[in-house]
Amino acid sequence: MNNIQTYILLCVFVFLYGISNAQQTPADKQTEAIAFVGATAHLGNGKIIKNSIIAFENGKLTIVTDATHKSEIKTIKKVVDVTGKHVYPGFILPNSTLGLGEIDAVRATRDQDEIGEMIPHIRSLIAYNTESKIVESMRPNGVLLAQITPRGGTISGTSSVVQLDAWNWEDAVLKIDDGIHLTWPDYFKRGKWWLGEPKGFTPDKEYSKKVAKIKTFLESAKAYQLGAKTIRNIPFEATLGLFDGSKKLYINANATRQIIDAILFAKKMKIKHVVLVGGYHSNNTIDLLKEHNIPVLIRRTHSLPFSDDDDYDLPYKLPKILTNNGILVGLENSGQMERMNSRNLPFYAGQVAGQGLDKEKALQLITENTAKILGIDDKYGTLEIGKSATLFISEGDALDMRTNKLIHAFIDGRAISLETHQTKLYKRYMDKYAQD
Repeated sequence: MNNIQTYILLCVFVFLYGISNAQQTPADKQTEAIAFVGATAHLGNGKIIKNSIIAFENGKLTIVTDATHKSEIKTIKKVVDVTGKHVYPGFILPNSTLGLGEIDAVRATRDQDEIGEMIPHIRSLIAYNTESKIVESMRPNGVLLAQITPRGGTISGTSSVVQLDAWNWEDAVLKIDDGIHLTWPDYFKRGKWWLGEPKGFTPDKEYSKKVAKIKTFLESAKAYQLGAKTIRNIPFEATLGLFDGSKKLYINANATRQIIDAILFAKKMKIKHVVLVGGYHSNNTIDLLKEHNIPVLIRRTHSLPFSDDDDYDLPYKLPKILTNNGILVGLENSGQMERMNSRNLPFYAGQVAGQGLDKEKALQLITENTAKILGIDDKYGTLEIGKSATLFISEGDALDMRTNKLIHAFIDGRAISLETHQTKLYKRYMDKYAQD
């Protein structure tokens, strides 16, 4: 076989392999009005319609009412009876690295961080891979929107909000460059006992210097905005939105001292919109959060306590504690294996409901509240007339892993596929064992 034949066969193999492994084709635009009748509608704003009519056309919700108003759908040709089912707005996953990495053990597939400490100009959006198998695996659990967020460094870069059924990042994006992400330094550090340092946690002698670096960078960036800009500074330019209010500052902090210092610092810098991310000990700073109107994106509830002194159930009940104190709360999923675990987002909300928070308020943690925090609540997060028809139909309670079984899902009115690599394997092996 000559070199040309070998090359042709190789190209054919790569092409066929790509087809067999590529994500399914994104859905086409909605072409006709559709109505779902009879389901229990969970509107995402704390309200329920037990016997509902949900209709949409051209990607927008046109009817959200109870089934006694059937005359409103007499002109709609496609009417689907979903009696006994449940309809929800699409769940929203914030602070996520979806599409920025595929296989944690393979460095070449991970693109969530860049070299550098102060890199607000690094945009996660242009690295977002819509073909990721992990991205498509979110949809069967109702996770239809996500904030794609960079990691690494002190100022990690800029996030954007996307929908999870697209050809490329240009098609996916819903909100471009919504915020900059800052990881606040730890006041305490773990001693390196193998180097002779004391075991356990001790105050970090470099803490003040680390904070000073952040202050110097942001003060310089603010001064740059007011200067002549004879020499262009791209990192400084990226921070402009923090000071004019067009971008939010997402501060990753968990310890009480971290949270207090970070919030007071941001307000002293006159940064208009601040969101606390993680917030593990935010229950100790409730008054400060309320004073400055700081929303919180709480890390996954399926976690163990950080220390022996914490209540064993603090990770489970923290969202309820903050919600009951009038703080706007959403749920996020950063941590180990965060991309794969992100599909569990609805069950984190279910965990909070299990701790006593009203089920519909728990639902708000991953719908309306998160939409408000990300600044997309004008179109997403709730089932309301005029908003995007981004929703799904479930066989049962979508916050319960036993009954979260989607039968239909839509993004902007487009009927999206619920097939994934996992569902294909499930069917393959179900067929195998059904024959045995």
